[in-house]
Parts: sequence; C-alpha cells; structure tokens
Amino acid sequence: MSEVRFDHRKLSTRILMGLVLGLIAGLIFNFTIADQEWFQDWIIDGLFRVVGNGFVRFLSMLVVPIVFVSLICGVSSLADPKSLGRVGGKAIGLYLITTGIAIILALSAALAFQPGAGANPEAEVETPEISEAPPFTEVVLNMVPSNPVEAMAEGNMLPIIIFAILLGLAMSFAGRPGERVGDFFRDFNEVIMKLVGIVMLIAPYGVFALIASMAATTGWGTFAGVIKYVLLVMGMLIFHAAVVYPTLLKLFTGLNPLNFYRKWRDVLTFAFSTASSGATIPITLRAVQERLGASNRVSSFTVPLGATINMDGTAIMQGIAVGFLAQYYGIDLTLGQYLMVVFMVIMASVGAAGVPGVGLILLAGVLAQVGLPVEGIALILGVDRILDMTRTAVNVTGDGTVTMIVSKTEGELDEEIFNDPDAGAGPLEARKTES
Repeated sequence: MSEVRFDHRKLSTRILMGLVLGLIAGLIFNFTIADQEWFQDWIIDGLFRVVGNGFVRFLSMLVVPIVFVSLICGVSSLADPKSLGRVGGKAIGLYLITTGIAIILALSAALAFQPGAGANPEAEVETPEISEAPPFTEVVLNMVPSNPVEAMAEGNMLPIIIFAILLGLAMSFAGRPGERVGDFFRDFNEVIMKLVGIVMLIAPYGVFALIASMAATTGWGTFAGVIKYVLLVMGMLIFHAAVVYPTLLKLFTGLNPLNFYRKWRDVLTFAFSTASSGATIPITLRAVQERLGASNRVSSFTVPLGATINMDGTAIMQGIAVGFLAQYYGIDLTLGQYLMVVFMVIMASVGAAGVPGVGLILLAGVLAQVGLPVEGIALILGVDRILDMTRTAVNVTGDGTVTMIVSKTEGELDEEIFNDPDAGAGPLEARKTES
C-alpha cells in the first residue's frame, strides 16, 4: 500500500480557500435564506454540522494520544532529566509573563478607550448557564491524576501531562527496560503523526463548513450594539500578536519574526477555524518541529503545556470585558479590584481547557470576584464566537513563540530549518529525512 503524502504548501492553500469561500457563502446565506426552516434543518444543523463538527471531532480524537505519546518521547529522550526542570521553568515562566502582559494591556486599553460608555445593546439577551470557574487550590490538586485512564477518557489535559512527564522520567531512569519501552512509544509517535496527515486531508472541507455555518447564523444586531467592545478586543489581540510576540522573539533569540509568521499561517487558520488551541496541538507540533526547526523533546513539552496554561488571547478578552461591563453598569472599580482581575486571570488560565468557549467560564469567575453582575456576560455572548476564534489564534501564536525561545536558549533549535522558506513544505517523508 502506498504511503499517504502530506504536502504542506498545497494543504495550506486549500485551507485558506475553504475559509474564504466559507465566509463568502455564509454571508450570502445570512442575507438571503438563513431564516428558512428547511435551510436551518438540512444545511446548518445537517450538512454543515456533520462536516464541521465531524472535522473538529477528528482533531479532538488526536489530542490525548498525541500529547501523551509526544510528552513521553520528549521527556524519556532527555540525556539529562534535570534539563526538564530548565525547560519547564522557562516555559511556565514565559507563559505566565505573556499572560500578565496581555491582561495589563487589556485593562489599560479598557480604561483608555471606555468601550462600555454609552453601550446600548438593542435587546436583552437570555443569560446563559455558565459553570463557575474552580478555585485555584482545586486546580492544583486536580493536576495530580488519581486515575490516569479516567483523565485520558475525560480529556483532562493537566493530569495527562503530569502522568506523561512522570512516566517519561521513570523510563529515562530505568535503563535498558526504559529504552525498550521508549522504542515502542517512538514508533507509536510516528504512526500518530501519519494519522495526523490522514485527518488533514479533510481539513479544507471542515474549515469551509465551520466558517460558513458561523457567518450564516451570526446575529448582526447584537454585533452592532457592542461594536466598540469588539473593535477594541480585536485591536488588542492584533497588537499582542504583531508587537509583543515578535519583540520577545527578537529580544530572546535574535530570530527574524517575519520568518516565523510566514510559516505560521496554517496554524493560525486552524486555530481560527476551530476556536480550540487543544484541537490545534497536532498542527502546532508539526509547524514548530518541521517548519521552524524546534526539537521534538522541547516542543513536545512546551506545546501541550501552552495549550493548557497559555491563554493570552483569553486574558485580553477578559480584561476588556471587565472594563466594558463595569462601564456599562456604571460601576467604578478600585485599583485593588483591578489587581485582583490581573491575579485571577493569570491563575485561572492555568486550569483552563483549550476548547471553544472556555473564556466565558473563566470570565464568570473573574466578574464574581470583583463584584460585577455575572449576567452581564449575556451582553457580549452574541459576538463571542468570532472573538473566541481570534483569541485562539493569538493563544497558539504564543505557544509557538515560547517554543522557539525555549528551543533556542536550550540549544535545541535548527536555525537552518527556521531560515529555509521551503522547510517542511514537501512530502512528509522528505521532511523527516532532512531533519
């Protein structure tokens, strides 16, 4: 049987085409037949739902095995297991620093531009039922898996990461038995990467269905009522991705940020389409390793970790949302309350899952801590989908940036691959040989 070929350049073009065509088709449907019952039943809830959600399910199917196996391979292959402490310390520190920068910028922008002053949504919206964010102490306890199999079945990423790290460390200390088990997991990792390539073949169709469905059902009246909020969030997300990340990349590594972003387009497209940094993990790993030159043992740790604790885009949304709702309700927050927002957002991001809509769950906890009405979330719910997609793209860009910085400072970055515009653009087998 012939092997499946994965041409990155052609796939990236097809995904972008699917996104653009899906947006155009969805807008046409929105202004013509979106309110027809047959269209809603057969196209939106039927065809688009099956294709789009099916694609997301395929990606979600890959998350647990790829995180578990990649982490085991990365940790067990460390010549000096103590170096994991350096890699982990650098990654966690950088993730928390970028999240802190994001929330401070967001609160500053909300105070400067006053997006909630005079806001007047056209109609009241039913308050959604949103679970409370767990306390930070509970998040810390839940990081230790009482049942690793149960954690994998439920997709709880932090316990999976902890168990994979411990198992990888045990393998690295076990000598010859650990090497035999490591050989199995390395072969398993190659098979999973091939599975990623197979799933990617349906990506353009899944992206088309997701975008077309979103554009066809967006409530434009709600969007118009909170336009200032949307523009400010979008502006700060773009600023964070276009200024903060390139600055950090250049400052810590000396690498050319333009090379990074040229090779990051398909990751941005996937993150934007699925609104899930967790579902984008397989794409992120392929990009940082095969297109940007990061080592497997660094990226297999930093990328899954980033998808779990790096929520810069979500922090920006929450900071501006807090300012917006405080201004909307005419409530003046004290400096202490703003500092509480900064602390809450940074700590809550540690336990946030990389799935669509998690920002609203975290926002509910932040609002409650500073005394703002939680039901105010209903005012921004109508436009949160497009913002969720954009902030997810920012989140995964942060994952890639931190991975580059850690890889470079650990001497685990192949700069020849990073600077080669064609690296990773050919079939998968050719890229494996070159790397």
